[in-house]
Amino acid sequence: MLSVKSKKGEMNAGLISSLIFGIASLVIGVVIAFTVVSTLSGADLLTSSRDTSATINETEANVNASGYTLVNSALDQAIPGTYAITAIWNGSADYDSVVAIGNASVSNAGVVTSTTAETFANVSISYTVLTYAGEELSSRSMSGNLTSGVDNVSAKIPTVLAVAGVILILSVLVLLVAAWQRMSLGGGSI
Repeated sequence: MLSVKSKKGEMNAGLISSLIFGIASLVIGVVIAFTVVSTLSGADLLTSSRDTSATINETEANVNASGYTLVNSALDQAIPGTYAITAIWNGSADYDSVVAIGNASVSNAGVVTSTTAETFANVSISYTVLTYAGEELSSRSMSGNLTSGVDNVSAKIPTVLAVAGVILILSVLVLLVAAWQRMSLGGGSI
């Protein structure tokens, strides 16, 4: 009967050490994954395959104080801050009069606004924007998914630690009861 108690105590100690080893391995794995993704994302290995996308004559746009969002700004591939207006034509007479490019500015998000008090209601805008290549877009998505995944897991850490704490407390109680029974001299049982 003494050997059964020892095996029980060893089994509980093995459970605790396995739990600690599992948590430590998980933390080390996450740190290594973050290091690899951060290194690859920061190395600019994929920026050489970026393309320039040209949009010619995006019609029914406007240049005013409230702003007009360019169509390409909704694309995932468009790189913020790389928009450049190449031409603006006024649409009041079949888009035949040129509007000076200096009368408009484009924000990092691809919103065109007027830089003067003058507004243009129906214009055609031509512009270029630098776009991510497929590999770079995949890398950025992977980095974002890893971050959101860690956020999801870290939201559950208090629950996991509470369960681990309960298991630890119960294991300690079992070991204490086993030690107490070994120390008693045959006088009673639980």
